[in-house]
Amino acid sequence: MLLEFPPKYSGATVAQELKSVSSAHLRKKFKFIDKIYSHSGLWSDGYFISTVGLNEDNIRLYIDKQNKYDIGVDVTSELSPDSHE
Repeated sequence: MLLEFPPKYSGATVAQELKSVSSAHLRKKFKFIDKIYSHSGLWSDGYFISTVGLNEDNIRLYIDKQNKYDIGVDVTSELSPDSHE
């Protein structure tokens, strides 16, 4: 997932909000989740955030390709500059 947000928000705040809102949405849509997780959190406590700069085009390309393939397929070999001409 590639996100852009104003610098006034910390990465931790954005991650917390994403997890909170998505958890509430999923619990509302899929009632069985409450039976599985009861009162525990749906998401793990941690998160990973990395900033992008010069690699943003490659990261966007990777995400686009992941949307076209089944999860688990390694498409990193397709990210070379010659592969998308």
